[in-house]
Amino acid sequence: MPYSHPRALLHAETPSTDTTHRDTVAHTPESPSRRLFVRNLGLTACAGASLVASASAFARDARGPNRTPSDGVDGQDRSAEAYARRVDAAQQQRALPTPNWPRNDDETTLESYIGNFSKTLPHNDVGEVDGAAYEQLLRALETGEAADFDAIPAGGQGKLANPRAAFSFALAGADSHKIDLPAVHAFSSARQAAEAAEVYWMALCRDVPFSNYNNDPLTQAAASDLSNFSDYTAPREGGSITPNTLFRGQTPGDLDGPLLSAFLTLDIPYANSTLPQVFTNPVPGDNHMTDITSWLAVQRGQFPAISNTLQFNAAPIATARDLAAYVHTDFSYQAYLNAALICLGFGADARGASPYSNALREAGFVTFGPAAVLDLVARAARVALRPAWVHKWLVHRKLRPEVYGGRIDHAARGVRNYPLHAELLNSQALAQTFSQQGNYLLSQAYPEGSPTHPSYPAGHATIAGACVTVLKAFFNEEYVIPGTAGLTLGGELNKLASNIALGRNMAGVHWRADGDDGLLAGEQIALSLLQDELHTVTETGEVGFSLTRFEGDLATV
Repeated sequence: MPYSHPRALLHAETPSTDTTHRDTVAHTPESPSRRLFVRNLGLTACAGASLVASASAFARDARGPNRTPSDGVDGQDRSAEAYARRVDAAQQQRALPTPNWPRNDDETTLESYIGNFSKTLPHNDVGEVDGAAYEQLLRALETGEAADFDAIPAGGQGKLANPRAAFSFALAGADSHKIDLPAVHAFSSARQAAEAAEVYWMALCRDVPFSNYNNDPLTQAAASDLSNFSDYTAPREGGSITPNTLFRGQTPGDLDGPLLSAFLTLDIPYANSTLPQVFTNPVPGDNHMTDITSWLAVQRGQFPAISNTLQFNAAPIATARDLAAYVHTDFSYQAYLNAALICLGFGADARGASPYSNALREAGFVTFGPAAVLDLVARAARVALRPAWVHKWLVHRKLRPEVYGGRIDHAARGVRNYPLHAELLNSQALAQTFSQQGNYLLSQAYPEGSPTHPSYPAGHATIAGACVTVLKAFFNEEYVIPGTAGLTLGGELNKLASNIALGRNMAGVHWRADGDDGLLAGEQIALSLLQDELHTVTETGEVGFSLTRFEGDLATV
């Protein structure tokens, strides 16, 4: 029988919520408002007590000089123990609460679905989706049937990015439908206005070197303008956005040192060689979808005829354009595989606590060692994408910034009367954009604009949250990275996660909330993955995992 998703989820019968419960100032460890959706996973030092009791008892009692692989306790063979561990893990994950999944009401209250994702479907000449085509998308998301997805009308050659993945299951970590997120900000809210102004300023500042943010007139103007928004959640200094806090994340360590994480600049130990982190970056000014014709074609799913123009020589990441290019072509866990290799190269002092930390005759490898961390970083990336796809397709269906830019342009030219917030319409970001390109479209770093799936939460950010959580579990967060001015491993891993998330915003394809909440969703799923990992080892009576969450408090698995 095909999986049927509840109609209530698809048609917004859950309580309508605006974004008033979300932070309006920089998040700190003392500001826990988001913890409402970081559910208690039972990840404490004693959370796995029942699991540890049965598993460690088997491990202790079965050790003997004549033990064979099939031996067990009281005549039970190992297959029974392996089965029991799987059942214990499944029962723990099953006991997690089912979230309520609050939503905003844009899909049911705004005309023509103007606040929702509809890329690749047919659109009229002002970029509004054909209503019947969107209803067919909703129908397919309700049934999960391939035939219903095939029946969705197409506006061009582009295909929707794997919506049926939202129905998939995983055998490690919490089920994707157990991961909670708050309602994303509504189309006409002050939060939407602030986040729109931010992505416009990011586009305007793409070619300003990060090292020059304190001195450049554009970044100074951006900081001044963004400080005026009433519901902007980026970090502040003295109550204001400054060039030093501009386009940074809110995790512990994000404001320390340069904007770019050391894990995007350090050489990578790779087998018997070393890889420098240099890239063929786009040329300055390589912006796309800055005219209504190309913008509309992309919304309909037509493929652009051009590609990015690249510089001849490879160079380090130095600007927002460079960072946007990095997160355009990276594979899912590239930055975190690199970070894992860098951390392993630091040596024993950078390793976190494990049952082998003080062992005289053993070293970790398959368990609590390099093989374990490399495997879990890779697995965390895919596990994290499943809840992201649930919320993208089945819950929020949030429009992308490029579409919102079209709404702004049509409203400003009097073609349509959209409910845009006054703070945005009065922003210097829009005035500066018009003076440069003669319209109010949000320029894109990629010729094709955003991917063909909804905006919230960001897939890159959810992967970042999961993979960095795994890395913090295995390595010593207080370790000071050599060659830096006192920057810690944990702080730079947090900054890496923020860089990757915000790099997608710098490209023009995501909102800040997509990244902030994506990191926390990834953290949730990674903690559950680490919990399941402890079911697989016989050292469970000796060790767990301990790490600092992105919100600054301690998590112990």
